[in-house]
Parts: sequence; structure tokens; C-alpha cells
Amino acid sequence: MVTRRTEDTGRMAISELRRYKLRMQILLFLYKKHPQTASSLSKKTHVSLPTIRAVLDDLIHEKNVCISGVGQSKGGRRPVLYSHASDAFHILSIELGHHNAKATIFNSLNKTISSIHEFNTTINDPDFPLQVEKTLKALLQESHLNRNQIIAIGISMPGLIDTDNGINKTIKDPALQNIEHRLTQQFNIPIYIENDARMQALGEFVFGKAQKTQNTLILNWHWGLGLGVILNGQIFHGSSGSAGEFSHIRILPEGQLCECGKQGCLQTIASAQTLLDMAREQIKKGAVSQLTKRFRNEPTKLTIQDIIQCAKNGDELSISLLNELSKKLAWGLSILIQLYNPELIVLNGPLAKAQQYVLVPIQQTLNQYCLESILNNVKIEISEMGEHSGLKGVAVMVFQKIFSDKSAGPYYLS
Repeated sequence: MVTRRTEDTGRMAISELRRYKLRMQILLFLYKKHPQTASSLSKKTHVSLPTIRAVLDDLIHEKNVCISGVGQSKGGRRPVLYSHASDAFHILSIELGHHNAKATIFNSLNKTISSIHEFNTTINDPDFPLQVEKTLKALLQESHLNRNQIIAIGISMPGLIDTDNGINKTIKDPALQNIEHRLTQQFNIPIYIENDARMQALGEFVFGKAQKTQNTLILNWHWGLGLGVILNGQIFHGSSGSAGEFSHIRILPEGQLCECGKQGCLQTIASAQTLLDMAREQIKKGAVSQLTKRFRNEPTKLTIQDIIQCAKNGDELSISLLNELSKKLAWGLSILIQLYNPELIVLNGPLAKAQQYVLVPIQQTLNQYCLESILNNVKIEISEMGEHSGLKGVAVMVFQKIFSDKSAGPYYLS
């Protein structure tokens, strides 16, 4: 395998270590952009062209890199183009939500080579490693891979994440907080964990609407309000990795009790659960609505998708509920806009699927609460990646850390 553990590199001779680091540099540059010529890699690494070609020959012999074509001629021989071999590197990408998880296998060309497998679990599940084991076996069988072809596992999850030590501080049982240790014992390969909102932001940054932006906010609008922040072209972690806890901005000092233990957090008035609670209360009162007609006898079966669909069908109550919820979210967004001065806000998650039924009231409310000169520079858009941004973000995070031979660092810098 081309990658090595940190303790292994510490025992290398200096010349061997330099060559190893150059190999990893080449793999990282080819991951970020492919295909590339030997000449472009020479310029980026500041290493002579003959040395680069020699290393590329080694990587081709090891079947980690392949020749993928020829480039345009600039007067002489057309240059050879190099890329990662499609079957050289694979990682398991997992996105863990509040009630379930989904996983798939990516190769280093950012292609999924399996279906997306969903399974029921939570961050507090003591059997989470066994759940991952079962899922990996199913995906390996489907994709016709061997277990030793998976070089790392990346996991995004809600909570306060210490990425350096692989710990989720939000897990209730302290004995279960070290996710990296628990999974390393199970799989004996590198394990990387990150906050789910940051990974969705990274997915949008690399593949979605946040491409080529410098200062963007990505909001996953679901049971919580997961916020990923891009500042100056990098994913922002904060001093201890806890940046983006948008859910727990205190809006109403005497408000409802939040799951974090405090009162009046934004999550208690602007989340998916809030919308369901408001709708069920109106159904209980017998409000004139498609929702009442359909769910009067079984209100617990009501879903966010039902409310959105009824709004699209012209149901006044559903439109009104989405309008009310959106205005409350906009209170929080107005604070972020004034603080960060973003160029773009991308809405993702189930509630974003309501499209204009949430965009219009959000914009109207922001017009009330934000300075015009700041607000005029902000676009608010709905993600086109939908539910796949987090899984793709995890893949980018893992491959960059593997090829950078680092455990932490800024993501996807050119």
C-alpha cells in the first residue's frame, strides 16, 4: 500500500522519507485535479521533471496511478496525462444523522462504486462499530471488493467533534465518546470523524453551489440546524472544532427546553420537529386543512414531506406553517449575516425542499432585520446536491488527509 502509518514514517531514512512525501504530494495533487501532466506536477512540487517522472513510473508500476490520455501540444510532443487508477484507493464514507445513518464506498476519482446503504443507529449506539462492520460487509459484497482495498473510514455526525482525537463530546456515555478508538479496534485502518454540517459544507464547496466562493454559509435544515461555515475559502472549525452550533443560539430566554438542556434555543422554534408540533396542534384543533383531513386519526404519521406536498397543492395551513417557521429561522440567519457578511447561503435538508415556500418568507424577514448594504451582497439558494453532499464531503476529507499524510488541516485548498 502506498500510504503508511505515522509511526512507520518515523522510522524511515531521510532519503526514503523525502521520496515517500513526494509520492503523497503527487497523489494529493492528482486527487484534487485530474488528469495532470508530469510538467504541471513538477511545478507544483518544485521538484525536477526527471524525478517526478521516476516517481510516476513507480506509482504506475504499483497500479496506484495510470496514464489517462495525452494533452494538447504547445509546439512539441503532446504531453502524457496522469490520473489515479480507478481501482487503487477506496474509502467507506458514512453520514450519521439523529436517527439513522447512510454509507457508501468511494474511489479516489470521487466516484461511488456501491449503492447508498441506510441503517438505523444514533451517536449514542454502543453497537455502532458492529453496525459499521455489517454495513461494510454488505457494500463490499455488492461492489466486489476485498476488505483490504478499503484504506480508511470517514464518518460525519452531529455533535461537538474533536477531530484531532476522534472524539464526539456530545455522546452521553463518556466511555463511547472516542469514536476513532472504538472503530480502530474493529477495523485497524485510519478512522476520521467530523461534524456533519461541516462535511455537508465541504461537499457543497467542492461539488455544489459553494464552488469558487470564499465566504459562504451552508445550513442543513432538519431536526437540528447544522451550520457549515466557509471563511476565506476554507472550512472554519473554530478554536476547538465547535464552530457552527447554530441550533443553540438562544433566541427566547423563557422559551422551550432544548435537548442541550438550555431554554429558548433557535432549534426549539425553527426545526423540523417544531414544524411537526405546530401542524399536529392545528390538526388537534380541527383546523380546515388537507392535513386535518388526512391525519386527524393518526397525527403521529404526519411527516415533513406531507406538509411540503400539501403546501405545493395549495393548502393554506401548510403554507402558513412553513411561512411561520421560515421567519423564525430568518431571525437566526440575520445574526449570521451581520457577523459573517457572506456572499452566499445554501439551504440543504428536508425543509429546503419546500423551495419558494421557505425562500420567500426568509428573504422578507431578512429585509426587516439586516442592514441593506450587507444583505444586498447575499444570495440565498437551495442545494442541488440534496442528501449526497455530506457523503461526498466525507470522501474529500478522508482522501485529502490520507494523501496529505496528516490527521488534520484545512480542506481542499488548491
